Amino acid sequence: MVIAETILKEKPSINIRVSRTIYHWPTLKTVLMVEKALQEADGPLSMEGLKRALPKKIMDQTLRLVLAYLENRGSIIIGSKGIVWIENNDPRFLKMLEKAKVIEV
Repeated sequence: MVIAETILKEKPSINIRVSRTIYHWPTLKTVLMVEKALQEADGPLSMEGLKRALPKKIMDQTLRLVLAYLENRGSIIIGSKGIVWIENNDPRFLKMLEKAKVIEV
């Protein structure tokens, strides 16, 4: 319960209400399933669109916890048009970021 409150207090950009009792925690399998569905999506997905894209049903509370975790990690952006995967692990991209000049203001 303390972990969920910490995750959700850090970034309030997703509309999640956490009650004192969390009935179902996401498993690693659930998190990976949501990640895969978001990575394979062609564009932004709404919550309902994401639920339809998943191969198995998932509780709403569990899905919201997974999305809060992924947003906190910086893998997704939740905007007005939907949820989009943004994480980029391409070695060329990461190398370019390392070589990028930092402009101090």
